[in-house]
Amino acid sequence: MPKNWFVVRVQSGKEDQVREALDRRVRADALESVVCRVLVPSERVSEIRGGQKRVRERKIYPGYIMVEIDGPEKMDIPERAWFTIRETPGIGDFLGDGSKPIPMSKSDVERILGAADHKESAPKVKIGFSGGEAVRIKEGPFENFEGTVEEVSAAKGTVKVIVTIFGRPTPVELEYWQVERV
Repeated sequence: MPKNWFVVRVQSGKEDQVREALDRRVRADALESVVCRVLVPSERVSEIRGGQKRVRERKIYPGYIMVEIDGPEKMDIPERAWFTIRETPGIGDFLGDGSKPIPMSKSDVERILGAADHKESAPKVKIGFSGGEAVRIKEGPFENFEGTVEEVSAAKGTVKVIVTIFGRPTPVELEYWQVERV
């Protein structure tokens, strides 16, 4: 039987609790062979808050979970599995054309599962600045200077800021946590 991934709307902010509740109901109804996996797509993000570096899980698609279902036909969900999923507290409905859920394409599944599998690698750096934004340097030799962001390099975790020194614009490359919005 073919396995397909379906997207289910859930209460935003309650994705993990709904996933756990659905897992419990699937085990209680002995549907492990039909409902194979339930996934909350997320990624690890590194950010600075209050001067401290924190790594946290960020939901890629808040308000949605993915369910892998092993059904008899390409587009069908077995009736018992359909009822179990739909009657789980916190679950809204399947994404689809209204009357019938539509499975995700293979390329979308691979992309999302790839992002979930890379969760164990180094976390992504979350840089909240964009080009042309006014910032103030809060640490380093140019402390308390103000300038504008010219370039953001998320891969290196740096920000290039144009600062006026002795009346001349000078580019300064800084770590993203060394600057703040004005």
